[in-house]
Amino acid sequence: MAQVSITVNANTYNVSCADGEEQHIKDLAQVLDSKVAELVGAIGQAGESRLLAMAGLLMADDLAEAKNQPARALEPAPASSINEEHLIQRLETLAAHIESIAQRVEGA
Repeated sequence: MAQVSITVNANTYNVSCADGEEQHIKDLAQVLDSKVAELVGAIGQAGESRLLAMAGLLMADDLAEAKNQPARALEPAPASSINEEHLIQRLETLAAHIESIAQRVEGA
């Protein structure tokens, strides 16, 4: 099991992940940090737990919208060989990774 250090809202967290997943986790953390930064810009610092929960809800909403409109998610590459079912599976996998990270962050 690997360890990776991520930063969200200027706070650093050490989280565990599968070997080889370190960069993927860092990339996901950057997405989360961007969502939190958007919230901080809109509402200010509202407490770490609350910001993470709100960012998670926004990301879950993005995921739900992508599931409901898979063709729209594929617009930039209409000739892509990715089918809707594959895209939905990938998004669900990403959502599970995000949920796992959030649980680890809360437990840190």
